[in-house]
Amino acid sequence: MSAENKSDSSELTGSCVYFKKTGKENTSKTLEAAAKRAEELGIQNVVVASTSGETGLMAANIFASKNLVVVSHSTGFVKPDYQQLLPEFRKKIEEAGAKILTCQHAFGGVGRAVRKKLETYELEEIIAYTLRIFGEGTKVAVEIALMTADAGLIPTSEPCISVGGSGRGADTAILMKPAHAQNFFDLRIMEILAKPRLEEL
Repeated sequence: MSAENKSDSSELTGSCVYFKKTGKENTSKTLEAAAKRAEELGIQNVVVASTSGETGLMAANIFASKNLVVVSHSTGFVKPDYQQLLPEFRKKIEEAGAKILTCQHAFGGVGRAVRKKLETYELEEIIAYTLRIFGEGTKVAVEIALMTADAGLIPTSEPCISVGGSGRGADTAILMKPAHAQNFFDLRIMEILAKPRLEEL
């Protein structure tokens, strides 16, 4: 990833890592791209989605000096009362100094209940589908930034880096100015640091 171009104050030059496919195999390179840009820009707040906790632990080791928040799936996401974040990963993530957030998904929750019961989509899930035109990881990265800001674990006054994935692992990293869910349209995606190219549907 190149540094910013200092010769023209109206331009900033960076680069994005594009993956040929989505998936877990992109995790290391995604986290590396995020870490490099965090150091270049002095970003202190990093948000990473993690299902089992494996990606969260990798991030905890890479972002040891940052305010890292690992965001799990909500409890009950796959079946009632079940939490997918494994206890052994939770323990290691917390020992590494990172925070863990488990809460209602910003683009799910009650709106998803309406869809399941009444077979009609609500606004949150329409926003989620719209963000997916950039890839599942982009949707996840935006969603977890909203959730983390609402929990008061990152400030909305400065940029953060948010990392998501398409299923397991990570394949998308975004530099953004976060916002609270109630101020969703104040959120700004500033740079795409890594994402799948999505050549095929």
